[in-house]
Amino acid sequence: MAGSTEMASLEESFRKFAIYGDTKATGQEMNGKNWAKLCKDCKVTDGKSVTGTDVDIVFSKVKGKTARVINYEEFKKALEELAPKRFKDKSKEEAYEAICQLVAGKEPINVGVTKAKTVGAVERLTDTSKYTGSHKERFDESGKGKGKSGRENIVDTSGYVSAYKNAGTYDAKVKK
Repeated sequence: MAGSTEMASLEESFRKFAIYGDTKATGQEMNGKNWAKLCKDCKVTDGKSVTGTDVDIVFSKVKGKTARVINYEEFKKALEELAPKRFKDKSKEEAYEAICQLVAGKEPINVGVTKAKTVGAVERLTDTSKYTGSHKERFDESGKGKGKSGRENIVDTSGYVSAYKNAGTYDAKVKK
């Protein structure tokens, strides 16, 4: 029906969607969730003639009775089932060609995936130059942490009170 290069790119799309979101997937079988994602991402579902329900029904029809996944041959059969519904004005072969062109060469898209960014409060909280009080003592001028000396109170054993201005001058005043 379709050209060999188009079939190769169709199979490549099948494999990419089959492994999407599953680290243990081999790319030989596709589950229902990934089949629905393929139909949505490749614009097979249009909301009018082909809906998400139609996609699920076709998946259940082509898979084995007790199976939870479809292989590449069943995938092609599922596309054949959806083709006349999606392209009503075309013949069965032309509709299958058109649906293959929709799917061929496509890969899963990450729409609505949250990306981490450091703006606003996060940026302010991670900027060590804006730290005050005891937290400021934990970092040097460049923003690098001081390690243990920044976390612990190191006891001054000189014998003077911490705020005494003339510390270390006693020996100079008292001459022996």
